[in-house]
Amino acid sequence: MTPVDDRFQELRQLLRAYEKPGYAFDDTLEAPGSALSAYLRMAAFAPERAAAALREIQDLLMVGLFSDEIADDVELLPHIHPPRGVGVEDCLRVIQQHLERFLAAPPPPRPSLRPKSRWEWRERLPAMGHFLGAYFYQDSLKLEYCSHAEAVDDYLSGEPTEDIEKAAAEIGEFLALNQSEDELREAATTLGLPGPLPTGVSLRQWLTDIRDILIHRTRRN
Repeated sequence: MTPVDDRFQELRQLLRAYEKPGYAFDDTLEAPGSALSAYLRMAAFAPERAAAALREIQDLLMVGLFSDEIADDVELLPHIHPPRGVGVEDCLRVIQQHLERFLAAPPPPRPSLRPKSRWEWRERLPAMGHFLGAYFYQDSLKLEYCSHAEAVDDYLSGEPTEDIEKAAAEIGEFLALNQSEDELREAATTLGLPGPLPTGVSLRQWLTDIRDILIHRTRRN
C-alpha cells in the first residue's frame, strides 16, 4: 500500500522503468533512453503523471539528494546507476529537461503501439497484469487451485466489478496488440502467465474465452 504522505510517488514509478537495463541511466540531453522513452509513451495517456514527476524532481533537487529531510523518502526510490563521472542529481536534471520538453507539447497517445518492456506492459495493462500475475503464477496454480477455471472463479468472487470490467477491456487490447502467437506468448509471460494452458486450447482462444467470461459476469451483476 502506498503511504499517504509519499513524497516522490510518481518519481518512483518513473525510475522503476529503468529496471530492464539494470537501472542503468541511458538518457542524454539530446534524446531519452529506452526507459524514459517508455515512461513518456505512458505519460502521453496521462500527461499529469509527467507533471507530477517533474514537480517531485524539482522538489528533490531543491532540497538536495543527500538531505536528512528527505532521506527516508529517497531510500524508497529505485537506485539508478549513472555513467562514470556523472552524479545521480545530474541524471535527474537530464530527466527534468525531457519532462519539460514533453509537457511543452504533449504528444497524442499511441494506443496501437506495442509496449517494449516489462514495465511498460504492466503500466499499460494493470488490471490484466493483476489478473494473470496474482491468480495464474506458477506456485498459485500448483498450490492453491486445482484448475485454471478455479482460479478464474476465485478472481471473479474476490475482485470489484469495475476491476473485472477493466481486465476484460485490457484483454481485448492485449489481443489486438499481439498479432503473432510468439508475441502473444512472450507478452503473456511478461504479464505473469508462466504455466501451461488447459489441454487443447491455444493462448489466443483461452484469452478470448476468459474475456467473454469476465464480460458475461459483469453484465450479470
